[in-house]
Amino acid sequence: MAHVAPDAPAVRRRSFSELLTSEFRALPIVLGLVVLWIFFAAQSDVFLTPRNLSNLLVQSTVVGIMALGLMFVLLVAEIDLSVAAINGLTSVFMAKIIVEYGFSPWIAIPIAVLLGAGIGSLSARWVTYVGVPSFVVTLGLGLALNGLQLILLPETARYSLSGTGLERIALTSISGPWAWLVLAIGIGAFAALVLSNVASRRKAGLEIPFLQGVVLPIGAAAAFGILVVAILTAHQGIPLVVLIFAILLGIGGYVLQETQFGLFLYAVGNNAEAARRNGVNVAGLKMAAFAIAGGVAALAGIIAASRTLGVGVFSGGGVGGGTLLLESIAAAVIGGVSLFGGRGAIYAALLGALVIGTVSNGLNLMGVENEIRLIVTGFLLVLAVSIDRLIEKATGQQSF
Repeated sequence: MAHVAPDAPAVRRRSFSELLTSEFRALPIVLGLVVLWIFFAAQSDVFLTPRNLSNLLVQSTVVGIMALGLMFVLLVAEIDLSVAAINGLTSVFMAKIIVEYGFSPWIAIPIAVLLGAGIGSLSARWVTYVGVPSFVVTLGLGLALNGLQLILLPETARYSLSGTGLERIALTSISGPWAWLVLAIGIGAFAALVLSNVASRRKAGLEIPFLQGVVLPIGAAAAFGILVVAILTAHQGIPLVVLIFAILLGIGGYVLQETQFGLFLYAVGNNAEAARRNGVNVAGLKMAAFAIAGGVAALAGIIAASRTLGVGVFSGGGVGGGTLLLESIAAAVIGGVSLFGGRGAIYAALLGALVIGTVSNGLNLMGVENEIRLIVTGFLLVLAVSIDRLIEKATGQQSF
């Protein structure tokens, strides 16, 4: 009697709500952003002009870069409330050694970034080896750094950076054929990242549809990039600060998707004890995550100083971090990074920053007071987290 092979088990189709916890995680955020743009475009004829959209992107870069750094800390289920203070202290320190000691900006900038990374790693060491919650450590550290920032400032409480060359960071734009060349390089790098990710998944035995896993992501990224570059070149070109943000997003995406370090970040955030038992150096990993957040915060402070042509008490959002700290955390969370660790994609920093920047830009065009902007931002933060939790409850799972 011939042997009949058993039927292969049918592959269960995932529900739409389950897809929202994985591939379509960004969909609610994108839809919300579209609604915001439609609303503000209806309120102001200026909102969708190339000049205003270029300004919106530039205004979103500092918060976006801060949110990008915070992502690494949030992924390991920690929080860093000192990033705004690191932003302010390192930018003031950079200005001091440029103005008073004659350092070249191109030497002072790496020193400031390394200082920020060092401060971040020290706070993580206190958290991991002493066992004090990161909330407490970084809150206290932030206040101490605010005090050091005030000590470093001169009697005028401000350093002017005009004429030092640092202003070129904010004033430089890439236009014409060079802008399209930059886009082509960016799309090529993104395509390589997608193909590498698909190859890794297939090597692990996971079947990835070519259309869904390769063609659609690359096509969507190319279409989005073409639209953005067309808008920016209609004004003055791609601002250098926007390009810096895009490069950081690319590097962050590669680290999180294609490296063992990125995999370990998610593992620690989901279950630190299980990761430790599997040989992951949890303490060292957290120190690296905090160092990245500190270094990136310092870089954001340098960009902010370049835009304002100076530093002062206001740098880093002022004492306590001001709105900069709250907006940076809000941008990461609104973009889809979990406050409980283990979940978040690199696009979260971009989408969250665009939401915060859109609200600020749109309400300013409408002539709405700053108080209303803070209320709206706070409401969006609570709404984003609430939707996130409702989706997880509906599916009975958490995913990253």
